[in-house]
Amino acid sequence: MMKKMSIPTSITSLVLFLCQIISALDVPLDLSQPPTITQQSPKDYIVDPRENIVIQCEAKGKPPPSFSWTRNGTHFDIDKDAQVTMKPNSGTLVINIMNGGKAEAYEGVYQCTARNERGAAISNNIVIRPSRSPLWTKEKLEPNHVREGDSLVLHCRPPVGLPPPIIFWMDNAFQRLPQSERVSQGLNGDLYFSNVQPEDTREDYICYARFNHTQTIQQKQPISVKVFSMDSLNDTIAANLSDTDIYGAKPVTERQPVLLTPTGSTSTKVELRGNVLLLECIAAGLPTPVIRWIKEGGELPANRTFFENFKKTLKIIDVSEADSGNYKCIARNTLGSVHHVISVTVKAAPYWITAPRNLVLSPGEDGTLICRANGNPKPSISWLANGVPIAIAPEDPSRKVDGDTIIFSHVQERSSAVYQCNASNEYGYLLANAFVNVLAEPPRILTPANKLYQVIADSPALLDCAYFGSPKPEIEWFKGVKGSILRGNEYVFHDNGTLEIPVAQKNSAGTYTCVARNELGKIQNEVQLEIKDPTMIIKQPEYKVIQRYGQVSFECIIKHDSTLLPTVTWLKDNDELPDDERFLVGKDNLTIMNVTDKDDGTYTCIVNTTLDSVSASAVLTVVARPNPPFDLELTGQLERSIELSWIPGDENNSPITNFVIEYEDALHEPGMWHYQTEVPGTQTTVQLKLSPYVNYSFRVIAVNKIGRSQPSEPSEQYLTKSASPDENPANVQGIGSEPDNLVITWEPLKGFQSNGPGLQYKVSWRQKDVDDEWTSVIVANVSKYIVSGTPTFVPYEIKVQALNDLGYAPEPSEVIGHSGEDLPMVAPGNVQVHVINSTLAKVHWDPVPLKTVRGHLQGYKVYYWKVHSLSRRSRRHVEKKILTFRGNKTFGMLPGLEPYSSYKLNVRVVNGKGEGPASPDKVFKTPEGVPSSPSFLKITNPTLDSLTLEWGSPTHPNGVLISYTLKFQPINSTHELGPLVEIRIPANESSLILKNLNYSTRYKFYFNAQTSVGSGSQITEEAVTIMDEAMASRQVDIATQGWFIGLMCAVALLILILLIVCFIRRNKGGKYPVKEKEDAHADPEIQPMKEDDGTFGEYSDAEDHKPLKKGSRTPSDRTVKKEDSDDSLVDYGEGVNGQFNEDGSFIGQYSGKKEKEPAEGNESSEAPSPVNAMNSFV
Repeated sequence: MMKKMSIPTSITSLVLFLCQIISALDVPLDLSQPPTITQQSPKDYIVDPRENIVIQCEAKGKPPPSFSWTRNGTHFDIDKDAQVTMKPNSGTLVINIMNGGKAEAYEGVYQCTARNERGAAISNNIVIRPSRSPLWTKEKLEPNHVREGDSLVLHCRPPVGLPPPIIFWMDNAFQRLPQSERVSQGLNGDLYFSNVQPEDTREDYICYARFNHTQTIQQKQPISVKVFSMDSLNDTIAANLSDTDIYGAKPVTERQPVLLTPTGSTSTKVELRGNVLLLECIAAGLPTPVIRWIKEGGELPANRTFFENFKKTLKIIDVSEADSGNYKCIARNTLGSVHHVISVTVKAAPYWITAPRNLVLSPGEDGTLICRANGNPKPSISWLANGVPIAIAPEDPSRKVDGDTIIFSHVQERSSAVYQCNASNEYGYLLANAFVNVLAEPPRILTPANKLYQVIADSPALLDCAYFGSPKPEIEWFKGVKGSILRGNEYVFHDNGTLEIPVAQKNSAGTYTCVARNELGKIQNEVQLEIKDPTMIIKQPEYKVIQRYGQVSFECIIKHDSTLLPTVTWLKDNDELPDDERFLVGKDNLTIMNVTDKDDGTYTCIVNTTLDSVSASAVLTVVARPNPPFDLELTGQLERSIELSWIPGDENNSPITNFVIEYEDALHEPGMWHYQTEVPGTQTTVQLKLSPYVNYSFRVIAVNKIGRSQPSEPSEQYLTKSASPDENPANVQGIGSEPDNLVITWEPLKGFQSNGPGLQYKVSWRQKDVDDEWTSVIVANVSKYIVSGTPTFVPYEIKVQALNDLGYAPEPSEVIGHSGEDLPMVAPGNVQVHVINSTLAKVHWDPVPLKTVRGHLQGYKVYYWKVHSLSRRSRRHVEKKILTFRGNKTFGMLPGLEPYSSYKLNVRVVNGKGEGPASPDKVFKTPEGVPSSPSFLKITNPTLDSLTLEWGSPTHPNGVLISYTLKFQPINSTHELGPLVEIRIPANESSLILKNLNYSTRYKFYFNAQTSVGSGSQITEEAVTIMDEAMASRQVDIATQGWFIGLMCAVALLILILLIVCFIRRNKGGKYPVKEKEDAHADPEIQPMKEDDGTFGEYSDAEDHKPLKKGSRTPSDRTVKKEDSDDSLVDYGEGVNGQFNEDGSFIGQYSGKKEKEPAEGNESSEAPSPVNAMNSFV
């Protein structure tokens, strides 16, 4: 929420304009004029009898007036009273009381007269009265014995003082007595009790009267109040009561309202216009009545009506005749109501409609004095001339009295006088002085010459031309030195000479000339007008919501006229900012640090210049977690339910969304609070379900968007009655731990679920499908029971029932358990292996009879291991791998086999106890596969037209090598590939010299091995032939230098370390994509499953092992061929040493890098040898 407020210059200008009107009527003090009273004491003047009495009377006039006084209607000769003096050049009287005088001797009605040769002005009748603060009369106050629930009035009856004292009630410790709807003070000072309670008993009810004028406080004797009831009636009170009184005393009973004040059903009230109307109704009753006010036949006046004293007092300020009428107060409680009607009449002392004003005339002119007043009743008007009733005043032929008007015609200088108008009725009077001054004076301009006016653009401009002359001069305005007279709707010409420009623009600036002329002369004056740019707030503070203890900033960026100096002031709730270092006022912002709840409010930025003022406001709302609820109450207690109610705490400006109810069981889990339920934030009561035999306490937590409140204080405790259990233990199971036992377990009931003392469990069991009786046992404080001597792995029916001292829970449901398992007795038979390809085999077996499993069949485990490679007869450590196939499966797939190898396997059945005996070992062999890439490829001895190639055989030949294939092609300076040459090399070769090459040319080589199955992964390398023989010698020389050898060794060591780190990090990952595994193993025979029957076909390399056409930059993609297979992915078991991941990759297999097929335009992914690298720079 944001407000913007601007103080318009028109308001300031209007005030100035009104001042100018007054000054235009004033006669300059250098000219002759009758007296004018400028200051006088109030009509009703109460003085302090301990101080001097000062009665003011000041006046002006020319010549200066002389002063005289009357007292009680007769002349007061101050020269004859040594205690009375008159101030020099003044009519103010000083009566010296402090030097022995007594104020009472000077009580009376005083009136001052100021006189000179042109007339006499008189003051109001000033009534002098000394203030009085008399003591309380001595009185003996009897103690007040009151029955509980009855009404009581303690009378104050203060002494009559002048002015009346202010009444209040306190105790002996000078602490104000607390007041409420039940106990309150009336307008007359009495203390009213609508009904008394035991806590009202005390002996120090003291009424105090404070006399502000003399600054004294008078105290009444303490009043004693004793409240009794029949239950607590003591012997002392009984001794003071008759038998009849005691017999008639009854317990506290509720009573309908009765008015204590005012009495009766109607009353009247007269109040004067402009005063404050106070109406009061105080009622007795039990419960305490509530007061309501209405106006019959109308509404209570808005903005002027207030309720005080707990609505027992109706207050209407600034009353007028329209407020007359009947006002009804209604007192109501649960037993009934009573009302009282107060008829209000508003009278009015005289008030001005048109007060007479000074009149300045030139000889021969006409004029009028008008005196009009109103009141209720209507006031009478009387005129005086120079303080004398006009009827007996000297006659003036130019004067004629017509009721409230005096008409002057063809006045002369002798017509000058001071006239008084008196308007009076029974409630007061008004007296006004107005002179008639006859002068002949040429014009004069009172506004200073060349006065500078500055106004804000688009605001009114008021240019002053205060003047005087007699006869009254005519005023004309001009703009500029030689400008024409100003006329038209864009200007307003006021009677006091002021020129108003309603909307001043930039072009309104300049020099303005005022000309005043009458028949006696002419005069002019120039003033200057400047127009300034308005002050604006271009970035206003914005509404902010901030959490408690946060930080918030309000911006106030302004734009102003460069010639004006602005000042920025910040207010909080239209008052100064708190004197707190947390409030930081910057150049164009206000920052509040560590915001607290008291910072909530409206912040206003006010920008003031000498000409204008603008402001903008924004509201800061401080939010926080709600305060905890309070006053928790339990009602409607039943065996299984109760109603909880509470009063919400302060929501701290963020609405409460819900309440969380928690409970504590002091009987079973003291100090532990548990969630019970929650209700919406608009709800403050909830019906709670209860369990038997629980000692409940509840607490409530309020929740809003900011968070949860602190928990409320706990409610009172409520212990529910015991009952038999409502429920039985959950999660009942029967699982044997040994072949000859049955372990029955359950989740025990929690404390509050027991429903009563003596919680036990009845455990029952019998063998399933056998006509046996239930066997039962009752146990306590356990959650397990072991049945011994059972057959191995037989089903049992089991049930567990709760019971306590009051009975059993409902009949429990039965569950099926089994006695203990033993190891399986037989191995699977008829184990068969079908080799699908060089890396995949399928194993079949016959299931074992279920009776021989002797437990829950969990599946079958296949143990398999590599005996040796068919291409190498070297022995190595045998590493067995295990695959587990869940359930009653009779086949499974063995992936990840090595081509051209001999394997063994066996199969075992598994139950919950362990594995059974193994089947006889089954031997199978895998066929050849494609080899891995050659272990290395080195290119040495570069010449002008030849290169020497050396290589190592594949690490994994995966069969019998039959040959190597070498492909190479030149690369030009733009990295384009030339024609591809292919050479087949016998398998027993390990080097080759390539001749007839182009000199100084880079070549790319692709090298792989073949078995009878196909080609393996290739390895690539690049090399450069030399430019001439000298270069070759230099190369040889460089390659044999010690520094170069050392450098190459360091590089090789660094590369080796990086490879080891990468290998370790790669193996830690545990999962590899199928594609990466295939590339690493160079095993094209592994085939994906076929969707129709789940079989595995062979993988085939879709690359045609041919170079790309010249200009192509993209290698061909590897594709997968689908073939028939009779297995699916689920046939791959869960192995310890070999498992499939979600993506089908096989954990633990060797992973390596496989080069792509040669492609024109592709650079090798492997770095060339150091020597070749050096050659490439030659």
